[in-house]
Formats: sequence, C-alpha cells, structure tokens
Amino acid sequence: MTGRLAEARRHRAEAIADAEALGDARLTAQVLAGFDVPAIWTRNDDDLLSERIVRAAEHALTGIGPSGSAHRSRLLSTLALELRGVTDDRGRRAAVEAERIARTLDDPGLLAFALNARFMHAFDRVGLADARARIGAELVDLAARRHLVTFEVLGHLILLQTCCARADRTGADEHARAADRLAQRYELPLVGVFTGWYAALRRTWVGDRDAAVTAYRAAAERLPTDGMPGLAQGLLPLALLGLRLADAVGDPADDRVVPAAGRPVDGLGDEDWAGLDWGPHEPWVRPLLLAHSGDRGAAVSALRALPDGPHDLLREVRLCLVARAALAVDDRPAIERAAAALRPAAAELAAGSGVLTAGPVAGHLADLAAALGHDEEAAAHRRTARLLTARVRAVDPT
Repeated sequence: MTGRLAEARRHRAEAIADAEALGDARLTAQVLAGFDVPAIWTRNDDDLLSERIVRAAEHALTGIGPSGSAHRSRLLSTLALELRGVTDDRGRRAAVEAERIARTLDDPGLLAFALNARFMHAFDRVGLADARARIGAELVDLAARRHLVTFEVLGHLILLQTCCARADRTGADEHARAADRLAQRYELPLVGVFTGWYAALRRTWVGDRDAAVTAYRAAAERLPTDGMPGLAQGLLPLALLGLRLADAVGDPADDRVVPAAGRPVDGLGDEDWAGLDWGPHEPWVRPLLLAHSGDRGAAVSALRALPDGPHDLLREVRLCLVARAALAVDDRPAIERAAAALRPAAAELAAGSGVLTAGPVAGHLADLAAALGHDEEAAAHRRTARLLTARVRAVDPT
C-alpha cells in the first residue's frame, strides 16, 4: 500500500536468493516471513516469484514441523497469500492453520496477517461476500484497537468490496472514505488505486454510463506502470465489457421473462472488442466474442475448452461472461453449468471486486432459467435483480 511494488518484489527475490545460497533454512524462513504486507487483490503480480516463494515456504515449514509457533503461523500466512487464486485447498488449509495458531498465541499482528490469508481463500465458490465481510469487520476492529494501520485499511477495502456485492452503496462509500482518510494520514498512495476504481464503478450505479467510461479510463491511466500487473492486465476492457453485460440483463423494472437463447449478444455494438488486450481474462471473453461474430461452432468449442478459472474476486464476472456466451449460442449443457455455478450468488451483484460490475447475478440467472424453460425460477430471479438494482441506485441523501 506504500508503493514501489516492483522494487519491493526485486528486493524480496534477492533476499530469498541470498538466504538460500547460505543454506540456512532458519534464515530463509525468517526472510520469507518478514514480508507481512497486506494484500487486497486476488491475483499475483509475479507468478514466477510466487512459485519460488511457495517452494521455499513449504520447505521451511517441513523443517519447522508442527510447532504451533508464531514463526510457523507467519510462514503459513505467507504461503497462503502466494497461493491466492488457486483451485485446490492448500492455500485455504495454510490460512486456517495460521489463524488457529495466531488466536492461540493471542498475537494481534499475527492474527491480522492470518486474516488477510483467510480472505484470499474465501472464494471457493461464488456468493461468499458475507463470509468476507466478517473477515473485513474483524480486521477493522482488531487493527483499529492495536494501531495496525495498513491492516485497518485492508479491512475497509474488503468491506468496500463486500458492500458492492451486496448492493450497499452507502456502506461502500463509507468504507472508501475511511480507507482514503487513513491513506492520506499515513501516506499510503496505492489505496487510491482501489478507491479510484470504485469511484468509476459507482458512476454506473447512479446511471451515468458515459461518465463511468471516462472515469474507468482515467483510473486505468493512474495505475502504476509496472507495479501491479496482476490487477492492471486486461482490467479496463473487462470493466467496459462489464457495463455491456449489465445492460444485457435487461430492465429490472420489467417483470416479463423473455428467453435469451439464440438471440444476438446484447450490447456489444460495432466496437473492435477482439482487438483489445484482455490479459488473463481472454479465455473467458473469447466465447462471447466468437458468438458475437457469428461463429457458433468456434464459440461452442471455446466454451467447452474453458478451464476452471481462478478462485478470486472476478469469479462471478467470468461466469456471467460464460452465461452470456452460452445463451447466445443456445448451448444447453453450458447454460445448465453456468446456472448451477451462479445460483449461490443470486442475491449479489457481480461487483464483489469493488472495481467493476456485470450487473445483478440474478438478472443473468433469470435469462438462464428462461432458456431452460424454468419460467417460475426466472421470474423470481428477475424480482431479485429488480430489488438489487433499486437498492444500489437509491438516492443518496448526502
């Protein structure tokens, strides 16, 4: 949160290399555990460095054994943070053990770091905003009492994200202001990256789409050029496409349930979406763009070739992309899979990242249910989408 991320990663890699060259396992473990920096984004900036840290941390943990020490807890949290987004349970298990040790030792700093690790692995399915909100609330309370400023900021950013998912615009605004106040007081410049993207997202909720596009482009220009590739790569195109996905959900005030299967992809227009740099999001965008171009066969093949995506802040958004592509090509198995995957998030907006939205998940579920002939389910989802949209668009008394 203090900036100079690329430089910090370089120093960390050098320190690990020096420690490993000495062949001192304890020193290596100390170096690994010495970088207890809060993290809010669920994609690593340097995958090669993360893989190296994971190997070194596992080796160090083997040497320490099940000691129940603060050192082991810190190593476990380090391991879990570097395993963010993975689809297996190693990171989650490491975070849970780190938290248990920290609570046993009654160490506030250790617990804050472990809660950060827990947050990174609270994405094993969609619809878990409430669970992440509990982690964020505990972080804010713990860090405020113990003057752990960067973790207090982290807690507010987590709560900003979860408020976005729950269509609580007032709450998100409050946590954005709290994070910005702390950032200004303690000179934490990277906080403004996330609150700036939230400000752009917020404009979509008050109905000013043109201003939202402008704000998104401005937020992208302010991203550090080499410090946050895990966040920056492909984010602006995804945010702009997300605006179109939200439009594809339809007017939430309209109770009519119209099957979406087989119709053209909504809202993409004539823009050259295929020419944009989608970064790591490209595999999930590809089926939709192929469907939009009219190449149904290629779109169906791309849908069926999709990997299990990262378990991260953008999981709901990726599934909404898949849902729209499946509907556009009328691929019933893909429609069924998308509906099953998205149902746990029916009460949320696909905005849990706090930086972009794909509209109410229930709106996409309504179209999926209609395409499957489940008209009552579709109508219920449409009502939910209408309620969420009305809530997030409610007039702010301030």
